[in-house]
Amino acid sequence: MNGQVDVFGQVAILAAVRTPWVDYCGPLAQVSPIDLGIHVARGVLARATVEPTRVDSVLAGSMAQASFDAYMLPRHIGLYAGVPLEVPALAVQRICGTGLELLRQGGQQVERGTARLALCVGAESMSRNPIASYEHRNGFRLGAPVQFKDFLWEALLDPAIGQTMIDTAQNLAQRYGIGRDEVDRFALASFQKALAARDAGWFDDEILPVKGARFELPGYQPRRLDLPRKVVDITRDSHPRETSFEALSALAPVTPESVQTAGNSCALVDGAAAALVGDARESEAPLALLRASSVVGVPPEFMGIGPAPAIRLLLERVGLRLDDIDSLEVNEAQGAQVLAVQRELELDPQRLNRHGGAIALGHPLAATGLRLVHSVARQLKARSTRYGIAAACIGGGQGMALLLENPAYR
Repeated sequence: MNGQVDVFGQVAILAAVRTPWVDYCGPLAQVSPIDLGIHVARGVLARATVEPTRVDSVLAGSMAQASFDAYMLPRHIGLYAGVPLEVPALAVQRICGTGLELLRQGGQQVERGTARLALCVGAESMSRNPIASYEHRNGFRLGAPVQFKDFLWEALLDPAIGQTMIDTAQNLAQRYGIGRDEVDRFALASFQKALAARDAGWFDDEILPVKGARFELPGYQPRRLDLPRKVVDITRDSHPRETSFEALSALAPVTPESVQTAGNSCALVDGAAAALVGDARESEAPLALLRASSVVGVPPEFMGIGPAPAIRLLLERVGLRLDDIDSLEVNEAQGAQVLAVQRELELDPQRLNRHGGAIALGHPLAATGLRLVHSVARQLKARSTRYGIAAACIGGGQGMALLLENPAYR
């Protein structure tokens, strides 16, 4: 099977945190992803009780050009988190797999000895995706159309196939015989699991509340994270909500004849997440061991199936079976897409997205993979099981998966 696989020996995820995922155009809408990234970077260093001066590498990703200083995102996250000036920073981009790719590259650096400690940050503002023009640098011709478009909406189109990401989910629904009722029931279960998890306090240990903050960097201009007036802090995910099969069934499809609606597709949210990757031998109690990663290509028109071959390749290279994997988190880009992956792998749904997924929680593109990995790691420890996998489909036709091992498993 074609694809890329990395197998790691002593790579560990030492700690991880995330902000709450907050609905599109909500109280995080005016916050730069750089400042969200600084917030979680500082938070993960504090959680790991690691001085920022120990960090050897900063890896950060954000899909949206969400501020005029977006080019500086990795560098400014590192600097304002307290990482030394001499430490380099790199922007990482693999669309919805960016959070997973951050950990892959951090693992590679640790495994090869080019870094002892890598700070990995994914930060995304879906709300601040710009209204953009690529055609008017030389001005406006008389009578010519003015081509300003919604970047967030237009980015859903893959021009190679002339289809949107929603269309690719419909392609999978037709290939695997997945109907609208099945997709709505899957979405309902996502909401129910997420609400139950939130009410039970499951997310509390992974969420770093967001408050207004001022980030100082001696010798340089300060940065600010400002929340709207009357918003003191943000402590929990905003999208999980009570719903019903009847309510979901009543929603109009995104496109005619599609099984996908706004209710059974991933929610648009803003948020950031961070993790520290280091040598397992230098940590007494790491969050998880990063054992392997895989990334594959699939036909763009069936991009959502990507996690299935990525998981198969991962298991093949490390000599495990799917039955050896206790917990799987597969990003819920669209309901039909996850159901197709589940069907293709003949995956027990009881092991999949136990606490809900992106349909209920939301999908801040570059940060999602970090949340998936964090969730898998916490499930392994809570359940005293050994192996878990986090995976995502990737627009353009790719799939990616990471294998985690519980360091406390006996």
